[in-house]
Amino acid sequence: MSTTEENGFVGGSRLAALLGIGTKLHGIWLRHTYPFAEFGNRVRVHSSCDIRRPAAPEIRLGDGVYLGPGVWIDVAPGSLDREPKVVLGKGCAIGRRSTISARNQVILEADVLLAPSVLIMDHNHEFSNLGNPAHVPSAGSGGRVFIGRNCWLGIGAVVACSSGELNLGRNSVVGANAVVTQSFPPFSVIAGNPAKLIKTYDEPSGKWVRPVDEKMRETAGQRV
Repeated sequence: MSTTEENGFVGGSRLAALLGIGTKLHGIWLRHTYPFAEFGNRVRVHSSCDIRRPAAPEIRLGDGVYLGPGVWIDVAPGSLDREPKVVLGKGCAIGRRSTISARNQVILEADVLLAPSVLIMDHNHEFSNLGNPAHVPSAGSGGRVFIGRNCWLGIGAVVACSSGELNLGRNSVVGANAVVTQSFPPFSVIAGNPAKLIKTYDEPSGKWVRPVDEKMRETAGQRV
């Protein structure tokens, strides 16, 4: 996902080149002015990204990370864990208008790709006290989100974990507008609301295949 593609330009136009330079320079400025837990080499951050300075010590960006226009990296208060709350591995690319909000920890391993408008959260907002205004809800304790390397999340996908751990195995694909609230193994294709397993990768055949329903297996076994 190049800076040129993110801004809707094709080819080597001067304007696209200038925008690319601006994104690169903004990344350099952040490196030297924000106290990030880690800020790798060749990190590119669009100037419209929302990253608050107080949250920077809780954010770790690996080499070659790209944050597109309008991306919001948020760290919610309340966790006593000293580890960084948002960890983006080497080569991760976060599409425009996407949001990553962590209270405990959200980890994206290397080369995870997010399409535009993806939401990843490891907590939710409880509205248990109806005496309070709706815009000041209390945050739950939350959980943790781990997304394995080389995963691809389609446009509008949501990954939300209100408690425990949510693990999305490596080389998985999340369909557009899917809502993921549970863990899935590596090499999964998932889609829907709530998200369900659609296909898995069959290594012997080298193809993506539909999973066999356990009830169908049992029925087939009874017929034999």
